[in-house]
Amino acid sequence: MKYDVLQVLGMVTMVVCAQALVRLLVDNGDRGLLDGLPGGFLPALLAYAVLTAAGVLLTGWAHSRAKAAGRR
Repeated sequence: MKYDVLQVLGMVTMVVCAQALVRLLVDNGDRGLLDGLPGGFLPALLAYAVLTAAGVLLTGWAHSRAKAAGRR
C-alpha cells in the first residue's frame, strides 16, 4: 500500500512540475509556485527540472518495488 501512495505522490509531483516547467518556458515572467525563489528565470527552471526528475524517479522506484512485492 505504501508503494502505491509513493507512486501517486511521484506522479502528482511530476505532472505539476512538468506543467510549470513548460509554462515557464513559454512565459518567462510566470514562475508559478516558485515565484518567491530568488534569482529569476534560471534557478526556477533548474528547480522545476530537478523536481520533475525527482517525480519520475520516485514513480519508477515505487512501481518497481510494488512489482517486486507482487502487487503488479
